[in-house]
Amino acid sequence: VQFLESGGGLVQPGGSLGLSCVALGFTFSDYAMNWYRQAPGKERELVATITRAGDNTVYPASVHGRFTISRDNVKNTAYLQMRNLKPEDTAVYYCGVTKIGRGQGTQVTVSS
Repeated sequence: VQFLESGGGLVQPGGSLGLSCVALGFTFSDYAMNWYRQAPGKERELVATITRAGDNTVYPASVHGRFTISRDNVKNTAYLQMRNLKPEDTAVYYCGVTKIGRGQGTQVTVSS
């Protein structure tokens, strides 16, 4: 099982960034997908979940209205579109599946 995240980088406050996650080694469409983040010195936070068919999504209050998770079950890929980014969104972002695993992560830095 592998999760390959990409798309991180440096963005100014108020900017937008899109992340991708290619999942390999399991039947992608059988599982809900998650995006997590972890900032230095903080616990890992679940920031988005999407159901197997992509027909329902869940976000915590900290990102609701700014982050959008989506998926393509043909391409075995999950996405996280982030807008109106804030310095407190700075973290390593991971994709994964509960009880299966997660990737190595991609760094997102929000700074002027």
